[in-house]
Amino acid sequence: MILNGIDSISKYAHLFQGKRIGLITSPTGLGNDFRSTIDILHEKFHLAAMFSPEHGVRGDLAAGALVDTYIDSGTGVSVYSLYRKDSKRLTAEMLDAVDIVVYDIQDVGTRYYTFIYTMLYALEDCATAGKPFVVLDRINPLDGVTVEGNVLKKEFQSFVGNYPLAVRYGLTAGEVATMANEEMGWNGELHVVRCEGWERAMSFSETGRAWIPPSMGIPRFHTALLYPGTCLFEGTNLSEGRGTTAPFEMIGAPYIDSQRLSAEMNAKRLPGVYFRPAYFKPTFSKHEGVICGGVYVHVLDERAVRTVETGVKLLFTIKEMYSEFAFLPPVRENGRPFIDLLCGDQVYRNESVDVDALLQSFEEESRDFGERKKQFHLY
Repeated sequence: MILNGIDSISKYAHLFQGKRIGLITSPTGLGNDFRSTIDILHEKFHLAAMFSPEHGVRGDLAAGALVDTYIDSGTGVSVYSLYRKDSKRLTAEMLDAVDIVVYDIQDVGTRYYTFIYTMLYALEDCATAGKPFVVLDRINPLDGVTVEGNVLKKEFQSFVGNYPLAVRYGLTAGEVATMANEEMGWNGELHVVRCEGWERAMSFSETGRAWIPPSMGIPRFHTALLYPGTCLFEGTNLSEGRGTTAPFEMIGAPYIDSQRLSAEMNAKRLPGVYFRPAYFKPTFSKHEGVICGGVYVHVLDERAVRTVETGVKLLFTIKEMYSEFAFLPPVRENGRPFIDLLCGDQVYRNESVDVDALLQSFEEESRDFGERKKQFHLY
């Protein structure tokens, strides 16, 4: 049986006994018996406060929705926001309410996914304040071996990329925390409650675990598997499938000819995927209420698919085929276009892009990152 950190909490009781615990979690914070980490810590120890990331600790908030301080109805514990307009950090007031901070959220192994930065910000804040930080580790559903994509450049840091990781980084949250704590010189008191029974080469389908959506935009494992590539469309005027039942699996826009695009993509014979013509009408987000043509990306072979390559080639194929294609402007005045923040570079917007050469450069960066990360492996 494969166990996540919360399933082994009794072995680490010495870390929590007599302490006021502050918990950062989400609906994926569950034990093998589907009991919430919130309830487990509240029952066994002194859960003094909770800190809410994007989507809220119970998952009842939409992507991007700001979070206010509130009382959790299930426990009566105060929930403080780590997704505020002005900051996503732990404050001195929050830290004064606890003796130790615990993190338990299922990661999806992709650099754009914001929970990982909630964790790193909190780790840094705890290190500065001299508070212990505990990661209840969870398996990486994309496996702990495969590395894909370029490494984020420092000048492109944001909340969708705030640490020099490859796009698909092949580490657990506990390993990312260990890596950052050492490389950034934070030297915080970090404890990782390790997974048991998980092997690095395992993908989620091989674990026998139930898929709990980490957020509303990642309803299935195949969504998470495609996400490193198809999330790039959030920086364009195409729908990435938000507002449908298949976000990040369906890509399209009103100006796309589904038959033509799918034929063009299938002719490339990209490993592990098939592009089916698709038509959809998003109920919210881009192109709300408008019929879009596009493709449904089917994963045929989880081991063979190269998700970053798939997303990049789909993006540039559409850019070449349709003059209506556009990258979205910056969200903030004088800010960077969102595609640059996702890429961690500005190369996607270069006037002339040799896609094969670009992917080759990504391959070299991911290979170097793969070597860099090995010293921080816990499994």
